Amino acid sequence: MTETGENKQLLHLVFGGELKNLEGVEFKDLSKLDIVGIYPDYASALTAWRSKAQQTVDNAEMRYFIVHMHRLLDPGVKPV
Repeated sequence: MTETGENKQLLHLVFGGELKNLEGVEFKDLSKLDIVGIYPDYASALTAWRSKAQQTVDNAEMRYFIVHMHRLLDPGVKPV
């Protein structure tokens, strides 16, 4: 299922929600998390993250994150 070389999938999850306070990463309401999507590479995830972050720029408590899923799925593999 894994590909080799340049086509290797390095999955990234983009999600966000309103934080309880700006100094932490605890969300106000987990049922209202915005799961933006799963992307095949960091560049695609970054584009999606930027878009969502820009849409919510007026809400200081809203934060979006990129999770490197490939590191969780196979922590021993180093990205190329």
